[in-house]
Amino acid sequence: MSVIVVTGTDTGVGKTVVTAAVAALARTRGASVAVVKPAQTGARPGIPGDLDEVRRLAGVTDLHEFARYSPALAPAAAARLAGLPAPDLRTCAAQVRALDRDLVIVEGAGGLLVRFDDDGATLADLAHDLGASVLVAVRSGLGTLNHTALTLEAMAGRGLDLAGIVIGSWPRRPGLDDLCDVRDLETIAARPLSGAIRERSGTLDGPEFLLAARDGLAPHLGGAFDPASFREDCHTRAQTYGELIPREEEP
Repeated sequence: MSVIVVTGTDTGVGKTVVTAAVAALARTRGASVAVVKPAQTGARPGIPGDLDEVRRLAGVTDLHEFARYSPALAPAAAARLAGLPAPDLRTCAAQVRALDRDLVIVEGAGGLLVRFDDDGATLADLAHDLGASVLVAVRSGLGTLNHTALTLEAMAGRGLDLAGIVIGSWPRRPGLDDLCDVRDLETIAARPLSGAIRERSGTLDGPEFLLAARDGLAPHLGGAFDPASFREDCHTRAQTYGELIPREEEP
């Protein structure tokens, strides 16, 4: 059994879409795939959550949500406010191992170090317990370099393996900041990008989403994304932008 933990550099960076894309491509290869959400926050019972999006996008039905809290907060805070027990990550790890599928994808809540309980347990602890590699969804644009560097530094300090970095929502019309960040993201990660999912892919379903997943994820994740071509295209477009920026004269 292979386990991938999907985390993000922040909330709203596209973790669920990246999770669904990895799951969809694994299914096309004939793998048995389960998707786990250890703690869903910000959704009342009976209201669709992240796993419902994974079902819609990827067609995966082997879905497991271990805890749900209505407040849209970190799991530890949401559990306190709701008067419910916080997730027990050791129990979560045992439940994940018991699934015994070809691939189990675990989608976290928020970032790598978001608190799951009042003792300070985090998604990083769960990944470490499972011996899982971590796939990091990042946003494009300003701020992403610092957030990505901090996330990878936290991973390294905990001995976690990086499965790759995926831009969770690549703009249809990227700005200069989006284009220039690509090389720096690869420098920070010391490896090529593992993908860039085009924006609004989460509004697709079925065959259209599968095509977006293939275009947006690298071969080691089952797709056809070419990081070298993507990097070169971004560099060329950034140079074009640069030619339009007036040069400042030295005083």
